[in-house]
Amino acid sequence: MSGRRLGHTRQVLRRMFTRVVLSAPSPPVPPPLPEGRILELPGVGETFVRVHLPRGPVSADAPTLMLLHGWTASADLQWFTAYKHLGASYPFVAIDHRGHGRGIRSEEPFTLEAAADDAAAAIRALGIKNVIAVGYSMGGPIAVLLWQRHRDLVKGLVLCATALEWSGTRAERLGWRAFARAEGLMRSRLSRRLARRTIAWFARENPAILPWTPWLGAELRRGDPTAYVEAGRALSQYDARPFAHEVDVPTAIVLTTMDQLVGPAKQRVLAASTRAHIIELEGDHLVNLADGERFAVAVRAGVDAVVASRSVGLIGGVEPTFEALNGVREPVEMLGEIVDGDHVG
Repeated sequence: MSGRRLGHTRQVLRRMFTRVVLSAPSPPVPPPLPEGRILELPGVGETFVRVHLPRGPVSADAPTLMLLHGWTASADLQWFTAYKHLGASYPFVAIDHRGHGRGIRSEEPFTLEAAADDAAAAIRALGIKNVIAVGYSMGGPIAVLLWQRHRDLVKGLVLCATALEWSGTRAERLGWRAFARAEGLMRSRLSRRLARRTIAWFARENPAILPWTPWLGAELRRGDPTAYVEAGRALSQYDARPFAHEVDVPTAIVLTTMDQLVGPAKQRVLAASTRAHIIELEGDHLVNLADGERFAVAVRAGVDAVVASRSVGLIGGVEPTFEALNGVREPVEMLGEIVDGDHVG
C-alpha cells in the first residue's frame, strides 16, 4: 500500500472511531428527486425506476443513460447527488435492482445476469433504443453484462469504482465468507444503529447531505437482507477476465483513487482490459456521499468522454474537458431543484 493510501486509511479510521452524535429521529423527507414510476416488466414482475426524459423532440442518436447502482444501495442512494448534473444534459433512467430498494422481489436467487436482464426489460418497456450504461460498484458488472447480453441496446459504458473480478485476493475471499453469515446482523436493531452512525459521519464530512440523513437511513432499509447476501455471493463469483477484451463500445472508467474496497490497481486493470478512458476521482468508495458534487462531475465527464468517442468513432483515447477535477470547481448546485422539478418519495 502506498504511503498516500496508508495515510488516508489512518485518517478514515481515526474519524470513524471519533464519537458521532446522533440526532433525534425525524421524518425521512427526501431530497428533490426525478419522477418515480412502478414499471411492469413482462414475465418478470414490477420494479421501480426514476425517469428523466427531456420535453420536446429528441434526436434519434441522443443517448439515454441507464444508471445502475451498487450493492446494498438503491438508485436514489447511489445517484441522488448526481441526478441534477446528469439530467442537465442527458435523459436517464435509474433502476432499483431486484432485492434492492423497491426492486423486484423474486423467489429466485439474485444473479447479476438477471439484474442485467431486468435493466434491458425496463429499457424496452420505456421504448428506449440508444443507451449508455453507467454502473457504480456492483452496477459495473451489471452494466458489462447488459452490454454482453443485449448488445442491440448498449452503445457505451461508464464504469465507476468497479473491477473485473472481486475475489482475486485471499482477504477478499475471507471477507465474502464473513459477509455470507451476516444476514442476521443486517436484520437486527444493531444494524439500524450502525447505519445511522455511518450516515451521521458522512453528513459531518459533507454538510450538504445533512437535511436528508433520515431519508438516507430509511432508503437504506428498503432492501431485502437475504437478497443482499445472494447479491454478495453473485458478485464474489463474477469474473469478466475471459471476455472483457471483447467490449467493443466506447468505455470510460471513473477511478476512485483512494478506494479501500475496490483498489485503484484493480480499477486500472479493468480500464486496460476494456481500453477505456480513465477519469480519476479522488475519493473512497462512498464518494457519492462524501463529496457528491465532485462525484457528479466525474460521472458526467465519463459520459461526455463516451459520447465524444462515439461521435468520432473511437474506443477510448478521448480527452474530455474536465476542469472540475483539476483544480477549477465547476459550480454545481447538487441538491437544488431537479430539472423536471418533480419527485416521488
